[in-house]
Amino acid sequence: MNRRKFLRNSSLTGLSLAAVAAAGCGQSGGSKGTDTTAAATGVAAGTVAPTEFALNEATIDVLQQKMQQGIYTSRSITELYLKRIDQVDKAGPGLHAVIEINPDALSIADQMDKERKAGTLRGPMHGIPVLVKDNIDTGDKMMTTAGALALVGHRAAQDAFIIAQLRKAGAVLLGKTNLSEWANFRSTRSTSGWSSRGRQTKCPYILDRNPSGSSAGSGSAASANLCTVAIGTETDGSVVSPSSVNGLVGIKPTIGLLSRSGIIPISATQDTAGPMARTVRDAAILLGALTGVDEKDPITKGSAGHVPSDYTKFLDLRALQGKRIGVEKSYMKGHEGVVALYNAAIAVLKGQGAVVVEVELMKDINPLGKDELIVLQYEFKDGLNKYLAAAGAAGAAAGGPGGGGVPKSLADVIAFNKQHADTAMPYFQQETLETSQALGGLDSKEYKAALRKSTSARGYIDRMMKERQLDAICSPTNGLACCIDLINGDYDTGFSFSSPAAMAGYPHITVPMGTVHGLPVGFSFIAGPLTEPTLLGMAYCFEQATMKRVAPSFVTDVLM
Repeated sequence: MNRRKFLRNSSLTGLSLAAVAAAGCGQSGGSKGTDTTAAATGVAAGTVAPTEFALNEATIDVLQQKMQQGIYTSRSITELYLKRIDQVDKAGPGLHAVIEINPDALSIADQMDKERKAGTLRGPMHGIPVLVKDNIDTGDKMMTTAGALALVGHRAAQDAFIIAQLRKAGAVLLGKTNLSEWANFRSTRSTSGWSSRGRQTKCPYILDRNPSGSSAGSGSAASANLCTVAIGTETDGSVVSPSSVNGLVGIKPTIGLLSRSGIIPISATQDTAGPMARTVRDAAILLGALTGVDEKDPITKGSAGHVPSDYTKFLDLRALQGKRIGVEKSYMKGHEGVVALYNAAIAVLKGQGAVVVEVELMKDINPLGKDELIVLQYEFKDGLNKYLAAAGAAGAAAGGPGGGGVPKSLADVIAFNKQHADTAMPYFQQETLETSQALGGLDSKEYKAALRKSTSARGYIDRMMKERQLDAICSPTNGLACCIDLINGDYDTGFSFSSPAAMAGYPHITVPMGTVHGLPVGFSFIAGPLTEPTLLGMAYCFEQATMKRVAPSFVTDVLM
């Protein structure tokens, strides 16, 4: 759903789509999607065209093969991505997707090359460059700030659990990605993809469109081939929405499949990290590298014994055959372009042997929005206070702006923003931070009642799947990317299917289903807890039957 409604009207929505250009969307009279001249792309004459790149659309398997053959090394691959970031993210189109480069990236790559030369391979992620969202702790020279000026200078004392897992798998931590500040939980009038530290991230398909939030940088970067794969985080829509808008495969796992320790929180009930990649296979590989039981996040104990060693073994070209798939009926009306793609996707399901059943899940889920917002506000205050207290206790502060160090509480963050309003809040305020701060503790009757109602989404999904004998429920992931409006904030584009799985804590996978006016739209698969193997199989079958991923063309705006 659109977080604009979520926060502005206190009715649930997931992370919003927003658009990218402070100057006003679609007003420069540029080209639609096929013109890649300097004028159309906004790239200065004489610079490298952003569509020209040696590793364009390269998959994990391809890179592993090239390294095995001696054509590339992890170092040379990392160097190519670093150069790509300079040319496309910092210069050229200026995506602003990468908020910080890891100064240790090349040394990590060198170590992986040394191990490969010695005959040691850690697995499919060995030597593969990954970008990580800037609300995930890395115990290195990079900061973890959630995009907020208030946290500039904060360097985590140790890796988040999933980052430790990623290092064990042999991945190269290339850098951190920009995001909607505080994972888009700051204001009722926010613009997705904007942070006071990283500024505005752009959509690589059409530069005056928003890459969506809150994992905007991860979505834009992975789509623009600034890395092989990326990691985002989601509370409601923050992995699947930017994946959809940026033509990616995104996985929002079952809550508890991936540890949340070391990730700046919103909600202990709904938070999770998740893979963002250009193919289902790459997303499945990255998912497997991140799993594991973490003593610091007790909810991960529930996944013990249910986590496959290799998710790629479930990628089956016949996975949809004989499956009963519910399709969300309410989204069969709306923007004609999205509806046409939806109807075509449903036809693909049938063509692959699935039985399609019309369902209306959203009519049961939409009324739970107000309760979800209450839960998130209570849990944000509680979780952020604990995170900041632990960061201070670990001596992780390196001194923020003004020498004050890392804030010790949400109240300190609010005070910092007021003191630095001209730079921290130039376009929108911090109403959501303030309303969260005004709430009590998790022993509140209001919180407990809201939690019971919001998590009742599980019952709605379970009952529908049992009664209709469904293997999954599908829908458009969300609507088309809208224009960035830093003055008025995000706006709704008519479709959003993030909330059912988000509130239930169930898995959600989005796969590209096509483009409208050059803008990608995703197709969602959701099901019950720990059904990632089943969903990955169906998503792969759909992907291979359609092949709708299109590399971005970096045009300036939609044809007027």
